[in-house]
Amino acid sequence: MQSHASGRSTLLLSGRHIAARVRPGEYIRAVEAAFRGLGAGALRTPPVVHIPATAGGFHVKSAIGAEAPRLTSVKVNGNFPGNPGRFGLPTVQGFVALLDAERGTLLALMDSAEITAQRTAGSSLVAALRLACPDAEAAAFVGCGVQARSHLAMLRDRFPLARVRCFDTDAGNAARFDERAKRLGLESQVAGSPAEACRGAAIVVTSTPSRTALLGPDDVAAGSFVAAVGADSPDKQELDPELMRRSSVVPDVLSQAVAMGDLHHALAAGIMTAAQIHGDLASVVTGRVRGRTSADEVFVFDSTGTAAADLAAAELVYTTLRNDPDVPRFDFAP
Repeated sequence: MQSHASGRSTLLLSGRHIAARVRPGEYIRAVEAAFRGLGAGALRTPPVVHIPATAGGFHVKSAIGAEAPRLTSVKVNGNFPGNPGRFGLPTVQGFVALLDAERGTLLALMDSAEITAQRTAGSSLVAALRLACPDAEAAAFVGCGVQARSHLAMLRDRFPLARVRCFDTDAGNAARFDERAKRLGLESQVAGSPAEACRGAAIVVTSTPSRTALLGPDDVAAGSFVAAVGADSPDKQELDPELMRRSSVVPDVLSQAVAMGDLHHALAAGIMTAAQIHGDLASVVTGRVRGRTSADEVFVFDSTGTAAADLAAAELVYTTLRNDPDVPRFDFAP
């Protein structure tokens, strides 16, 4: 970790500032280091707190580093799927607070949407580089919002993607994503269903607010890598438990995945046990658990979103922008 100033000035970082100064590739390196830290016991992540609300909900994720200089991040995210249609607001809104864990100083308050999108896509990319077929040319996106866009950008940079199919219950979202993919030089098509989108895809990204399974065991081709990132609370679900049972399942954080996400539903249905899990991503990254060894193996990366990645991303953003004169800040009273 970098050394941080001991002053009392706090940065106020908008999503615009962050997106303009921090490149996607930097998040990948930061997130990979976070999973290595998890595997080595250098990061601690307390349990996630879920706060239900009428039209959505909030979750609170935190992490603290065990090595000097010690930093802590606390992220509060609101997830309200009806916001775009009802209010013209983003589905996900919130903030990340980065703190000096030795002094208790608030170093920065950051818009969480950009950090969440990039660290989530970065986590999927870290998993894909070890679990997806390296020559993957076709990808499917079920859900065409912010997460789909950030995943497309990172995957296109690291895999030889040529073809994309996409599906969204919001036809406008699907059309905009289709246009974006075509502007990137990809052959793209809007599918009529999640199953149609996944036909022949080597990489599948699901990023929806669904509360029922969208993909079953026959919808995913042999050898596919599935990044399931939408089910970030206990009541959300994107993959059928039978698809989970037939796949090699790699959760980002096992303790979270057994309580939320698609693994949670497979365990609750009694169709899987914890002993059948391939291993968590930290174990794969550190080499304690193997990655892909067969062209036909189906991997599911069950991404519930770890605060360790939030902390890594927040430190990256703070280090990049802390000396930027255009970034607003405020000072605590002496």
